[in-house]
Amino acid sequence: MQVWKSSRNIGVWAVAISLAAGSALCGVGTALAEDTTTTGNRVFFRGGAAGMTSDRAGELITDVHTGGNDGKLGYYIGGGAEFMLTKDLWGMAKSIALVGEVGMEFKRWNSSSVLNGEALVDNTTPAKVQMTMFTVSVAPKVKFMQGTDFQPWVIPAGLDFHVISPTSSQINYLDIGVQFGGGAEYRVWKELWLGADSRFHVASNQTNTVNNFWTAGLYAAVGF
Repeated sequence: MQVWKSSRNIGVWAVAISLAAGSALCGVGTALAEDTTTTGNRVFFRGGAAGMTSDRAGELITDVHTGGNDGKLGYYIGGGAEFMLTKDLWGMAKSIALVGEVGMEFKRWNSSSVLNGEALVDNTTPAKVQMTMFTVSVAPKVKFMQGTDFQPWVIPAGLDFHVISPTSSQINYLDIGVQFGGGAEYRVWKELWLGADSRFHVASNQTNTVNNFWTAGLYAAVGF
Protein backbone atom coordinates (compact mmCIF):
# COMPACT_ATOMS: atom_id res chain seq x y z
CA MET A 1 0.00 0.00 0.00
CA GLN A 2 2.82 2.40 0.87
CA VAL A 3 4.55 1.61 -2.41
CA TRP A 4 1.36 2.34 -4.33
CA LYS A 5 0.96 5.70 -2.58
CA SER A 6 4.57 6.65 -3.36
CA SER A 7 4.13 5.69 -6.99
CA ARG A 8 0.91 7.71 -7.17
CA ASN A 9 2.62 10.78 -5.67
CA ILE A 10 5.48 10.48 -8.12
CA GLY A 11 3.00 10.20 -10.99
CA VAL A 12 1.08 13.25 -9.81
CA TRP A 13 4.27 15.30 -9.56
CA ALA A 14 5.41 14.14 -13.01
CA VAL A 15 2.07 15.14 -14.53
CA ALA A 16 2.18 18.52 -12.77
CA ILE A 17 5.73 19.24 -13.95
CA SER A 18 4.85 18.20 -17.50
CA LEU A 19 1.79 20.47 -17.52
CA ALA A 20 3.83 23.38 -16.15
CA ALA A 21 6.57 22.87 -18.75
CA GLY A 22 4.02 22.58 -21.52
CA SER A 23 2.28 25.76 -20.41
CA ALA A 24 5.60 27.61 -20.32
CA LEU A 25 6.53 26.44 -23.82
CA CYS A 26 3.09 27.36 -25.13
CA GLY A 27 3.46 30.78 -23.55
CA VAL A 28 6.83 31.31 -25.22
CA GLY A 29 5.48 30.12 -28.56
CA THR A 30 2.50 32.48 -28.28
CA ALA A 31 4.78 35.39 -27.39
CA LEU A 32 6.99 34.65 -30.39
CA ALA A 33 4.00 34.31 -32.68
CA GLU A 34 2.55 37.61 -31.48
CA ASP A 35 5.85 39.51 -31.68
CA THR A 36 5.56 41.19 -35.06
CA THR A 37 7.75 44.17 -34.20
CA THR A 38 10.53 44.54 -36.77
CA THR A 39 14.07 45.55 -35.96
CA GLY A 40 14.26 48.09 -38.78
CA ASN A 41 17.52 46.58 -40.07
CA ARG A 42 17.49 45.85 -43.80
CA VAL A 43 19.66 44.69 -46.69
CA PHE A 44 18.80 46.37 -50.01
CA PHE A 45 19.64 46.16 -53.71
CA ARG A 46 19.24 49.18 -56.02
CA GLY A 47 19.31 49.96 -59.71
CA GLY A 48 18.19 52.56 -62.23
CA ALA A 49 19.20 55.54 -64.32
CA ALA A 50 22.09 57.92 -63.62
CA GLY A 51 23.46 61.08 -65.15
CA MET A 52 26.46 63.38 -64.76
CA THR A 53 25.96 67.12 -64.63
CA SER A 54 29.07 67.58 -66.79
CA ASP A 55 30.67 65.14 -69.23
CA ARG A 56 34.36 64.21 -69.25
CA ALA A 57 34.98 64.95 -72.90
CA GLY A 58 38.22 66.56 -73.98
CA GLU A 59 40.50 64.86 -71.45
CA LEU A 60 43.79 63.15 -72.23
CA ILE A 61 42.80 59.61 -71.29
CA THR A 62 39.09 59.70 -72.15
CA ASP A 63 39.49 60.82 -75.78
CA VAL A 64 42.96 62.41 -76.22
CA HIS A 65 41.47 65.91 -76.08
CA THR A 66 39.21 65.26 -79.08
CA GLY A 67 35.97 65.75 -77.19
CA GLY A 68 34.58 62.49 -78.50
CA ASN A 69 33.66 60.84 -75.19
CA ASP A 70 30.88 63.22 -74.23
CA GLY A 71 28.24 60.85 -72.83
CA LYS A 72 26.59 61.96 -69.58
CA LEU A 73 23.79 59.43 -69.06
CA GLY A 74 24.06 55.85 -67.89
CA TYR A 75 22.88 53.34 -65.31
CA TYR A 76 23.73 52.31 -61.78
CA ILE A 77 23.53 49.15 -59.69
CA GLY A 78 24.29 48.89 -56.01
CA GLY A 79 23.39 47.58 -52.61
CA GLY A 80 23.98 48.04 -48.93
CA ALA A 81 22.51 47.78 -45.47
CA GLU A 82 20.49 49.90 -43.06
CA PHE A 83 20.92 49.76 -39.30
CA MET A 84 18.22 51.09 -36.99
CA LEU A 85 19.51 53.76 -34.61
CA THR A 86 16.23 54.86 -33.03
CA LYS A 87 12.57 54.22 -33.89
CA ASP A 88 11.24 57.36 -32.22
CA LEU A 89 14.06 59.95 -32.44
CA TRP A 90 15.12 59.04 -28.89
CA GLY A 91 11.62 59.64 -27.53
CA MET A 92 11.02 62.95 -29.32
CA ALA A 93 8.80 61.74 -32.18
CA LYS A 94 6.93 58.43 -32.06
CA SER A 95 6.52 57.89 -35.81
CA ILE A 96 9.96 59.07 -36.99
CA ALA A 97 12.97 56.76 -37.09
CA LEU A 98 16.64 57.30 -37.84
CA VAL A 99 18.71 54.61 -39.56
CA GLY A 100 22.33 54.53 -40.70
CA GLU A 101 22.87 53.49 -44.32
CA VAL A 102 26.10 52.00 -45.68
CA GLY A 103 26.02 51.54 -49.44
CA MET A 104 28.06 50.73 -52.54
CA GLU A 105 27.17 51.82 -56.05
CA PHE A 106 28.63 51.19 -59.52
CA LYS A 107 27.83 53.52 -62.42
CA ARG A 108 28.54 53.07 -66.10
CA TRP A 109 28.21 56.18 -68.28
CA ASN A 110 27.54 56.16 -72.02
CA SER A 111 30.93 55.54 -73.62
CA SER A 112 32.27 56.14 -77.12
CA SER A 113 34.91 54.59 -79.35
CA VAL A 114 37.69 57.14 -79.65
CA LEU A 115 41.32 57.44 -80.63
CA ASN A 116 42.85 56.91 -77.24
CA GLY A 117 46.56 56.88 -76.52
CA GLU A 118 47.03 53.22 -77.45
CA ALA A 119 45.30 53.67 -80.79
CA LEU A 120 47.52 56.62 -81.66
CA VAL A 121 50.74 54.78 -80.80
CA ASP A 122 49.84 51.52 -82.56
CA ASN A 123 48.00 53.18 -85.45
CA THR A 124 44.94 51.02 -84.79
CA THR A 125 41.23 51.67 -85.12
CA PRO A 126 39.35 53.61 -82.42
CA ALA A 127 38.53 51.66 -79.25
CA LYS A 128 35.79 52.18 -76.70
CA VAL A 129 36.99 53.90 -73.52
CA GLN A 130 34.71 52.73 -70.72
CA MET A 131 33.50 55.55 -68.48
CA THR A 132 32.66 54.24 -65.00
CA MET A 133 32.44 55.39 -61.39
CA PHE A 134 32.32 53.58 -58.05
CA THR A 135 30.90 55.12 -54.88
CA VAL A 136 30.93 54.03 -51.24
CA SER A 137 28.66 56.06 -48.97
CA VAL A 138 27.62 56.42 -45.35
CA ALA A 139 24.44 58.39 -44.72
CA PRO A 140 21.75 59.02 -42.08
CA LYS A 141 18.24 58.27 -43.31
CA VAL A 142 15.17 59.75 -41.62
CA LYS A 143 12.13 57.48 -42.01
CA PHE A 144 8.57 58.62 -41.40
CA MET A 145 5.30 56.81 -40.57
CA GLN A 146 6.87 54.09 -38.46
CA GLY A 147 4.61 51.16 -37.74
CA THR A 148 2.89 51.34 -41.14
CA ASP A 149 3.47 49.45 -44.38
CA PHE A 150 4.29 52.67 -46.28
CA GLN A 151 7.34 54.63 -45.15
CA PRO A 152 8.72 57.72 -46.94
CA TRP A 153 12.25 58.86 -46.07
CA VAL A 154 14.89 61.51 -46.72
CA ILE A 155 18.67 61.70 -46.54
CA PRO A 156 19.52 65.20 -45.26
CA ALA A 157 23.23 64.78 -46.07
CA GLY A 158 25.53 61.78 -46.45
CA LEU A 159 29.24 61.22 -47.02
CA ASP A 160 30.50 59.87 -50.38
CA PHE A 161 33.82 58.35 -51.45
CA HIS A 162 34.25 58.18 -55.25
CA VAL A 163 36.58 56.38 -57.63
CA ILE A 164 36.44 57.54 -61.26
CA SER A 165 37.64 55.59 -64.28
CA PRO A 166 39.52 56.44 -66.43
CA THR A 167 41.64 58.67 -64.26
CA SER A 168 41.74 62.39 -64.90
CA SER A 169 44.34 64.03 -67.12
CA GLN A 170 46.37 64.68 -63.96
CA ILE A 171 46.16 60.94 -63.08
CA ASN A 172 43.83 61.53 -60.13
CA TYR A 173 40.96 59.13 -59.45
CA LEU A 174 39.82 59.60 -55.82
CA ASP A 175 37.19 62.11 -54.76
CA ILE A 176 34.84 62.82 -51.84
CA GLY A 177 31.49 64.56 -51.60
CA VAL A 178 28.01 64.66 -50.11
CA GLN A 179 24.67 63.24 -51.19
CA PHE A 180 21.06 64.28 -50.68
CA GLY A 181 18.09 62.05 -51.40
CA GLY A 182 14.56 60.97 -50.79
CA GLY A 183 12.23 58.09 -51.49
CA ALA A 184 9.55 55.79 -50.17
CA GLU A 185 9.10 52.07 -49.60
CA TYR A 186 6.18 49.69 -49.17
CA ARG A 187 6.02 46.36 -47.35
CA VAL A 188 4.69 43.80 -49.84
CA TRP A 189 5.06 40.67 -47.70
CA LYS A 190 6.39 40.15 -44.17
CA GLU A 191 9.88 41.73 -44.30
CA LEU A 192 10.08 42.20 -48.08
CA TRP A 193 9.98 45.87 -49.06
CA LEU A 194 9.92 47.53 -52.48
CA GLY A 195 10.78 51.19 -52.95
CA ALA A 196 11.87 54.02 -55.22
CA ASP A 197 14.44 56.72 -54.59
CA SER A 198 16.25 59.63 -56.18
CA ARG A 199 19.56 61.12 -55.06
CA PHE A 200 21.88 63.97 -56.00
CA HIS A 201 25.61 63.76 -55.33
CA VAL A 202 27.87 66.80 -55.08
CA ALA A 203 31.59 66.01 -55.31
CA SER A 204 34.52 68.16 -54.23
CA ASN A 205 36.13 67.57 -57.66
CA GLN A 206 39.57 66.76 -56.27
CA THR A 207 40.35 64.91 -59.50
CA ASN A 208 40.21 68.22 -61.43
CA THR A 209 37.07 66.92 -63.13
CA VAL A 210 33.41 67.68 -62.34
CA ASN A 211 32.05 64.50 -60.72
CA ASN A 212 28.55 65.61 -59.68
CA PHE A 213 25.73 63.24 -60.68
CA TRP A 214 22.16 62.13 -59.96
CA THR A 215 20.45 58.76 -59.74
CA ALA A 216 16.82 57.64 -59.86
CA GLY A 217 15.56 54.09 -59.63
CA LEU A 218 13.98 51.23 -57.73
CA TYR A 219 15.15 48.97 -54.93
CA ALA A 220 14.20 45.86 -52.98
CA ALA A 221 14.96 45.41 -49.28
CA VAL A 222 14.76 42.49 -46.86
CA GLY A 223 14.52 43.07 -43.11
CA PHE A 224 16.56 41.12 -40.62
